[in-house]
Amino acid sequence: MIDNHRLRLSTTIDLIDKRKPTFIFLHDSLGCNELWRDFPQKLASETGYNAISYDRQGYGQSEPFATLERDHNYLKKEAQTLGKIIKHLSLKNVILFGHSDGGSIALLAAALFPESIIGIITEGAHVFVEQETINGIKAAVEAYKNTNLREKLIKYHGDKTDDVFRVWTKTWLSKSYQSWNIEEYLPHIICPSLIIQGKKDEYGTIDQVNAIVNTTKGNSTSLLIPEVGHTPHRENPEVVIGETIKFIRKIVFS
Repeated sequence: MIDNHRLRLSTTIDLIDKRKPTFIFLHDSLGCNELWRDFPQKLASETGYNAISYDRQGYGQSEPFATLERDHNYLKKEAQTLGKIIKHLSLKNVILFGHSDGGSIALLAAALFPESIIGIITEGAHVFVEQETINGIKAAVEAYKNTNLREKLIKYHGDKTDDVFRVWTKTWLSKSYQSWNIEEYLPHIICPSLIIQGKKDEYGTIDQVNAIVNTTKGNSTSLLIPEVGHTPHRENPEVVIGETIKFIRKIVFS
């Protein structure tokens, strides 16, 4: 329980070896624990580190949203919740791996809680709203209406599915959200970061990557993967795992 809300963790607390670094995987705006599939376990196996993920409130097997209204700070609030989870689990040497919304949460958490986080990896993270983002979400709205996308998501979110989809699209397509921007937090990130994006990402451009890499205080490296869209860890897991391991070894053994 975090702030009196039940969040589903991917593993039991007893299985976390607190002597080791811990990966925390942060899902995207339609994601959950299950949608990571075996990716976290592969990284855990390769490194010997802990690997955990959790369903944010409203997603997967966590409890429903408390409200369907979001403001400009909703991702910052999620980062603050992550900080409470890290404290609750008494974790040290945390490495965040965030996809899309989860990537933005990872950036915010690294800025807000530098004492606990030793590195971050992001995929398709956003730090401001682009026209490509809006176009991608509008295409997803059409797919939700006209394809089996809704049925696919029901498998993971059950009767929360419509709320998950609507709260994402309503927020990002609203006029008020077009001014959302978290670049002011980037100079407060002191840990190393690996910023991954597919060159065919349908939700953002390289401008997102450049803004992060050029503004964080910690050493930041970009990884642009050809022929890959918004989900690099699923579309080209070999490259993502290989480059992530190289990045992590520099952090832990430097």
